[in-house]
Amino acid sequence: MNDPIKQIESGMNEAGKAAAQNIKELMESGQGLHVSPWPEKICNYDMKIARNGDWYHEGGLIKRQALCKLFSTILQKDEDDQFWLVTPAEKGKIEVEDAPFVAVEMRVEGQGKKQTLSFRSNLDHWVTVDENHPIRIVVDLETNEPKPYVLIRDNLEALIVRSVFYDLVELAEEVERDEQLKFGVWSSGNFFEIGSLEEG
Repeated sequence: MNDPIKQIESGMNEAGKAAAQNIKELMESGQGLHVSPWPEKICNYDMKIARNGDWYHEGGLIKRQALCKLFSTILQKDEDDQFWLVTPAEKGKIEVEDAPFVAVEMRVEGQGKKQTLSFRSNLDHWVTVDENHPIRIVVDLETNEPKPYVLIRDNLEALIVRSVFYDLVELAEEVERDEQLKFGVWSSGNFFEIGSLEEG
């Protein structure tokens, strides 16, 4: 069975109708199905998530967002930073070029320390930045440019697109931390660094 869609449906059928209904709810909420322990059976899905968030199967673009949402509910990351699609019946490793999600829109409510930031992913799910969903900045060693991420769920992040990151930078404030001025933003009562004065 080479079709990953049929493989996943087969895996879910073995888990029963209750799990299938749970998957539908997860697709709408953007949460993930937690399978524990992982099944021993390994399948070859031949799937990839590109840097821009597009999903591919056997080199072809998956155009139906509903299918991408379905796959995202069973997406997990292991301790070796490898990505897998995991159903109660089987699992398959997939390639992820950067992050499995992309943050394409930001919503701002309030100001200052009472400010709340939310991001919309490329799969139309919203996540609010807080202590459980922090913003993280990684500096590219080759270009010296910042790569911003926000944690979506279960150690799975979204790469914040450049235009949205510029909007985020516009909200940044200078706060003294460890005797240094840090640039960052407030959300849900937490301060998230996005740079330092020395870094500019």
